[in-house]
Amino acid sequence: MARTNFDQLLQAGCHFGHLKRKWNPAMAPYIYTERNGIHIIDLHKTAAKIDEAADALKQIAKSGKKILFVATKKQTKEVIAEKATSINMPYVIERWPGGMLTNFPTIRKAVKKMANIDKLMNDGTFGNLSKRELLQITRQRAKLEKNLGSIADLTRLPSALFVVDVLKEQIAVREANRLGIPVFGIVDTNSDPNNIDFVIPANDDAKDSVEVILNACCAAIAEGIEERKVEKADEKAADAQEDVEEVKPKRAAARKARKDAEAPAAEEAAAPAAEEEAPAAE
Repeated sequence: MARTNFDQLLQAGCHFGHLKRKWNPAMAPYIYTERNGIHIIDLHKTAAKIDEAADALKQIAKSGKKILFVATKKQTKEVIAEKATSINMPYVIERWPGGMLTNFPTIRKAVKKMANIDKLMNDGTFGNLSKRELLQITRQRAKLEKNLGSIADLTRLPSALFVVDVLKEQIAVREANRLGIPVFGIVDTNSDPNNIDFVIPANDDAKDSVEVILNACCAAIAEGIEERKVEKADEKAADAQEDVEEVKPKRAAARKARKDAEAPAAEEAAAPAAEEEAPAAE
């Protein structure tokens, strides 16, 4: 797996923190210096933390589990949606639905409701409804799609959360902490890193900064998914080979049994012929 490039982080502006007066003292270990009243993040630590997070994310993906991406900031929505979709992972870019993790069955009901509306629309059941009723249902479907469409395939709780701006998404972080779900977070100098399992200290406001970090993490996840596919293919090949090895002795035994069964019959058929030849010899 490729290691994170320091120069890429620098060019993306990952080192720019918030104003000194807005800082969270818990972020002190990740701050390099201060310039013009703005904290500068130590990118050597950022690079190391990205690699650490990427390794962990790769293992989660390799085990076939889901990682939920969360970023409701306007400037990072498109990046999150694009990257998460590319690796087939669920994401939330609109308002975080309160209780999405802690009250997951209710969220699943809403997703099923959306699927049922689609089914009824496709089979023509709504053909007899008035325009007003149809408009209401269509609006309800659009609202559900906006808030929950990106998690429609999430049939069980995610195994990890990847959060951009842990301060803004603190409700999601609290829910994950409560359920023991590990949280990977891009943490700026104004945020508290104590509730984050994998802290990535970096600028969480700039699109370029978020994108360069996501590129590294999503590439690791993609590697994990590919390795899982390769392992599954190897397992299938091994199982097929085992089946062949099991079949070979069975076939050999069947052939031997068939020969043993045919031998007495051949001897019986040969006996009368021998008796007939005996008098002629006399």
